Amino acid sequence: MAKDVFGTEDSIGEVQIASEVVSAIAGISASEVDGIESMAGGGINDIAGKLGVKNYSKGVKVDISDDVVIVDISVNLKFGYSIPKVSAKVQEKVAQAVNSMTGLQVAKVNVRIAGIVQADAT
Repeated sequence: MAKDVFGTEDSIGEVQIASEVVSAIAGISASEVDGIESMAGGGINDIAGKLGVKNYSKGVKVDISDDVVIVDISVNLKFGYSIPKVSAKVQEKVAQAVNSMTGLQVAKVNVRIAGIVQADAT
């Protein structure tokens, strides 16, 4: 069963992390990979993007269960880049970032290439 908030407790107190934070970590780390043009998806959340508000969890779905996370991420790829190579780099970078920042074990990072974007000639 997926949780909206997970955390740990020790002698000092409790630390809770919202699943939206994990989504944001995944989105930011994926968008930093060379060849990624943008995150895909968002639906109603695209309204925020049109208003200039960054939504780092756009196109990211996380399922957290027993300190194990599965990440589903949708991206738009820049034209001319290798889909397998960029996808593998996204998987590697997202898994490393989520694990190092949250301590969660990343079971899977599923990458969906939602579109290809050609660079504008200016």
